[in-house]
Amino acid sequence: MAMNAEDIIDLIKASITDADVELVDLAGDGDHYKAVISSASFAGKSRIAQHQMVYAALKGRMGGELHALALETKTK
Repeated sequence: MAMNAEDIIDLIKASITDADVELVDLAGDGDHYKAVISSASFAGKSRIAQHQMVYAALKGRMGGELHALALETKTK
């Protein structure tokens, strides 16, 4: 079952409260997304650590409800 885009955004913003999130459905199937996320909390963290923060915000849904998520993270 695919995840709703708004649910993905809500999960990210609930965990990374200052995040600005742009989400694009890459295949039109609700299963393959690209997210561009900006947050001051990314400052000083490696790209890997930033992506880990996003995956943690998704609470285990990657690989299940959410099949693919390309990430681009930025510091505000």
